[in-house]
Amino acid sequence: QAQLVESGGGLVQAGGSLRLSCTASGFNFATYGMGWFRQAPGKEREFVASIYRSGILTYVSDSVKGRFTISRDNAKNTVYLQMNSLKPQDTAVYYCAANEFGNIQYLADKYNHWGQGTQVTVSS
Repeated sequence: QAQLVESGGGLVQAGGSLRLSCTASGFNFATYGMGWFRQAPGKEREFVASIYRSGILTYVSDSVKGRFTISRDNAKNTVYLQMNSLKPQDTAVYYCAANEFGNIQYLADKYNHWGQGTQVTVSS
């Protein structure tokens, strides 16, 4: 069955960096569009970034533009989220997700498979 496993979360000071990884199995990763979402306590799940199946196109939300970068390595079945200049408001559980359309999607209900999430905490 399809599985997504995130890693790389943790505690970091404001201004620091983290790189999240999400490794896929059980489906043809290279044909799926991938996305990252986050959810802070008491808030709705929020779109962060998405990448086309080939990696040629990416899209990030305005709240992280210029700080976060999404990329993928289809040979490793892995998608990454490089997070720089982190702020306390970036604190959340970060989820990766896969959409069978193979393209960029920013709506959560367009995604078919989800990881379990990884906690990112940014201290001030």
